[in-house]
Amino acid sequence: MPKWTFWLRKISAMKRKSKLTIAIATTMLIVLIAAVVYAQDKYSLKSPSGIAFSDFRGYEDWAVVSSARTDEVLKVIVANPTMIKAYKAGVPGNGQPFPDGSMIVKLQWKPKKSTEAPFVVDVPDVFKQAFVIEKDSKRFPKSGGWGYAVFNYEAASDKFTADPKSLSDCGHACHTIVKAKDYIFHPYQKR
Repeated sequence: MPKWTFWLRKISAMKRKSKLTIAIATTMLIVLIAAVVYAQDKYSLKSPSGIAFSDFRGYEDWAVVSSARTDEVLKVIVANPTMIKAYKAGVPGNGQPFPDGSMIVKLQWKPKKSTEAPFVVDVPDVFKQAFVIEKDSKRFPKSGGWGYAVFNYEAASDKFTADPKSLSDCGHACHTIVKAKDYIFHPYQKR
């Protein structure tokens, strides 16, 4: 075999390997970008007043404080470790306020009747929103140190959006009735 044929075959093989390497690298980059975009989806949101959903990262695993039900929604109230520690220390019943850094999230679902239980019981159906509250006395001095925001969930698109009417003090008017409990309705329930 002449040397030039050998070199042509070698160059051709190198071009194929190069194209394959570029295709693999491009595919990996696309997957990485898609993962980053997906991961940032809800945590890139901010309420109109600047409360970031990312402040509440990990709320899905926080401890349950309490639950509630209205005619329209089932609610599960969860709190971050800072707030749970304060609850366990007796706050607010001991007259102390929750410390800055306390965070609580009210997860709200549309209810439905269970079709499986042998008794009448409402269970969560479609997730509606995450109502978030964070304690930062410097950022929210006009509302007892608490900032409020609502992040709505759209099941059809599987996306969260910041509620456009959600100002940092949007929940304060409602919560003033429990000012003596540091503006928090739900006690840490016995378990």
